[in-house]
Amino acid sequence: MPLTEAGIYAAAVRLIDADGVEALTMRKLATVLDANPMSLYHHVPNKDALLRGVARMVGTQFRTVTLEDAPWQERIRLLATDFRTLAHRHPKLMAYSFSHQADFIQPEDPFWVALAAILDAAGVPQSELPQIAALVCAVVTGVLTAELNGALHQWSSLKPPTVGEDGLTPPGRDENRVFRLALDTLITGLESRLAADGAGRGAGH
Repeated sequence: MPLTEAGIYAAAVRLIDADGVEALTMRKLATVLDANPMSLYHHVPNKDALLRGVARMVGTQFRTVTLEDAPWQERIRLLATDFRTLAHRHPKLMAYSFSHQADFIQPEDPFWVALAAILDAAGVPQSELPQIAALVCAVVTGVLTAELNGALHQWSSLKPPTVGEDGLTPPGRDENRVFRLALDTLITGLESRLAADGAGRGAGH
């Protein structure tokens, strides 16, 4: 079977899922594909290009339920939760991409397109939409990075610096709860921002 970029990326994802990004080499990939290592370079010039292609392929596979009649708050929660599901489907790749690939999310990616539509429905001004969308991405991917690399679990295990008479307990280790807390905090902040902007425009009339 002739080599194709799609076939190369699919095989690379399987190797990364099994052994991590660091273990991926062009020689190992060629062995899996039963191909000459040099033949891979006709499709991908180096490992960095291979990883960018793999990340783009996985990113375009993102799917979420469209709830156009639901409140924007519920839609953004669902979008982020579905994105988290994708991250956990390929945790080693996604942790690497979040940390090392600034171009992981592209303008045509389903996640970005859906996020922009939700923020537009929420009333975010067009002039501010790219910045707000970037902030949402930064918060979501930041929390997911800490979750996937184990830092979130470690931090949640730390004892508070002081324990009062009420006997404070360490923060919960439930990563689902932490992710929901991050989304609630983000949404509350966006609600406040939109309400303030609306009040300001109203006062200007």
